[in-house]
This record gives sequence, structure tokens and C-alpha cells, in this order.
Amino acid sequence: MLYVSRTSLPSLFATPLAGVRPAARPPGGLRPQPHRALVADLAKTALAELVAFAPTHLIFDFIDERFDLLSAGGTTVTDSWELEASGYRRQAAFRGARTIPRLSAACDRLWLDAAGEFAALVRATPLHDARLILHTARWADQKRTVNGRVAQIGAVEILPGQPADIAAHNALLARYEQAFLDLMPSMATVAAPDHRLADEGHLWGLSPFHYVQDYYAEIWRQLDALGLRSGVAASDEHH
Repeated sequence: MLYVSRTSLPSLFATPLAGVRPAARPPGGLRPQPHRALVADLAKTALAELVAFAPTHLIFDFIDERFDLLSAGGTTVTDSWELEASGYRRQAAFRGARTIPRLSAACDRLWLDAAGEFAALVRATPLHDARLILHTARWADQKRTVNGRVAQIGAVEILPGQPADIAAHNALLARYEQAFLDLMPSMATVAAPDHRLADEGHLWGLSPFHYVQDYYAEIWRQLDALGLRSGVAASDEHH
């Protein structure tokens, strides 16, 4: 399976950021996979890897489309937690970087342009042979506590000190998904709205998109019905 994460459609189609010096080993306490994803976002290698992988199924999940973008060195990168934690954000390549807020009209324009580019890429490459699947993800506004009760999640942050509006990001996801469906070749969709509940005891901690196990079981049931086996690529997914 090829897993593409911690990126954004506009960043995928941008040019590599010159002058970044990735560490030989993941810095800042990062695990190897998130570090690889971060380096791929900076070096813009994910699309070539995806096409070369020639997946049988290609799953899209836009939950990572919550981070702001950065305009730096004449290109665009994703301002993810990993970018901050790695220390790369303090390298000279980012000097003068400008933030493009995720919920801004400018980011919307960049994203829609990139969505059109992705649709063209699929039609023009071996990706057109893959079964295309969209996971219609949303942020949960309720959680299951470790005691089994259901409660409101309360305030959430995208990055430390950067609060987020759950309703605004869910509206953004709905717009992104509809635009993508309109642009792309025929796609199947999977969703589990009846189980959209955050898990206070989740392995990766409480988050509006770290769900209870019933959610994942239902999504996997739907994927199995779509013939999901080996040779899968997942894009933009992190749950």
C-alpha cells in the first residue's frame, strides 16, 4: 500500500522547495512515515510515486486538508504539525514565507485549480485503471469518553495555539468533496455518519477525526464490498 498524507492538492502540484535540507533521521521525535510524508511534500515526489505504484484502488480522504498553506521560495507547501516539529520551518528556505489561510478564498482557488489538475492526471496516466473511492470524512463534534459516555468535544486546535471551528471545516470538506466529484471520473463513496464519534481513548489521542472503532469497522466493510485488497493507494488520509 502507498500512503500519501500530510499534504494538500495545491502542494502536490507545486514545484519543489529549493534549499531544504532533510535530516537523515526523523528529527523532532517524528516517526519515519510522517517524516517521509513531510519530505515528499517539500520535494514534490508523491505524484510520481503514486503513478508508478499503479494502484488497483485509489482512496481519497481530505481530512488533512485542514492545515494552512505556505507560499515560500516561489512554491507552495503544507504548514503541517510535522513541518513545525521537524524544525525545517526555521531553515533559510522558509525565510519570508507567507501564510495562505485554509479557510480563505485564495486557498479555495488554489485547491479547485489543483483538483482540476488531479482529474487530468488520472485521465492521462495509469491511474485511470484504478477504482476511485472517496471517503466522505467529517470532523466529529461529539466524543465517547473513556467511561463510555457521549459528550461534546469542546474547543479544538489544528496546531498549538491555532483554534479551529468544526462547523466551518466540515462545510469546507463538503465543498471540496462535491467539487472533486464533479471534476473526477466516476467515483464510489464510503461514509459512516451514524458512527461519526471521536474516541477519547484513541491510540493517537482525542481528535475530531480519531473515531470510535465502529466507524472504522463500517468503512472497512464498505471498502471490502468495493473489492479492496492489496495494491491500494490512500491519498490525504490520516485517522
